[in-house]
Amino acid sequence: MTSIKDVAKHAGVSVTTVSRVMNNRGYIGKETRQKVENAMKELNYQPNEIARSLLRNQSSIIGVIVPDLSHPLFSELINWIESYANDKNYKILVCNSLQNSEKELNYISMLKQNRVDGIIMCSHSLNVEAYRNLSMPIVTFDRILSSSIPYVASDNYLGGEKATKHLIEQGCKNLIHISGPLQYDLLPNRRSDAFQLTCLRSNINAKIIEGAHIKATFEENWKFIDQHIAPYLKKYDGVFCSNDIMAYTLYVYASKMGVKVPDQLKVVGYDHHSFTRMLQQPKLTTIAQPIDKIGKALCSTLIQHVESPELPERENTVFDVELIKGDTT
Repeated sequence: MTSIKDVAKHAGVSVTTVSRVMNNRGYIGKETRQKVENAMKELNYQPNEIARSLLRNQSSIIGVIVPDLSHPLFSELINWIESYANDKNYKILVCNSLQNSEKELNYISMLKQNRVDGIIMCSHSLNVEAYRNLSMPIVTFDRILSSSIPYVASDNYLGGEKATKHLIEQGCKNLIHISGPLQYDLLPNRRSDAFQLTCLRSNINAKIIEGAHIKATFEENWKFIDQHIAPYLKKYDGVFCSNDIMAYTLYVYASKMGVKVPDQLKVVGYDHHSFTRMLQQPKLTTIAQPIDKIGKALCSTLIQHVESPELPERENTVFDVELIKGDTT
């Protein structure tokens, strides 16, 4: 098996120089670098990544924990995280928790054992103490863990406000908000806060119903609407849904039940992910959050934390949102 000494001998340089080229550290002349890289290629040298990571105390691997990889928002988010990580010579290890606390704990343990450099936490089910006690860099999506752990999010309050104001401007007098689980202290719940306050200020009859769960399928959303929303369809004229899959399911359900959208019922979603952008009939009215920017910010914030731990605490990153007018309002 070819060793680093063989590469150094073949290139006519020292072992230290080969090590610097492989780790991209210190000044190396262009000609010397080319000689080392040619030698590695000619000898088919494959560095021992485990040994290198132990030596550098860095694996160049990032753990990403998501609540449901099949959800379009998170599959698209992973795509942007991986793209940025690859540009910075990092790999990602994706963990699909499926909103299961025990599974999430097991993934955290696995990531520690595999010596990942840090964790991007996108899941929302586990008690925050499990993350606060980790001695590695962490950045979260849409959740505040502590003042020392940075988060990346869209402006959820502004999104809720834009959606509610749009429904009111379209003439709605009685509004429903289908929210996510309100028992967790999650930033997306600021959408519900904005909904309530905006309706109160405009003297609008308002009702909040929890049910927009991340891992819910079309069939599960349909069942939820049939059981919890159907009785209100002819009493309310506007619905703000906390995700686009729920909004689309509601559109299909209402249409099948003879409730015309948007004439009798106006519907606004949230996310504007790949599923929503693919829809042609109807084009959902929704709140778009910049998933590409969020993914890149999650990754860049974590890498900065990994590579420069001596720097001051990282700032939180919050992106603006945009109302996309479609056929449902």
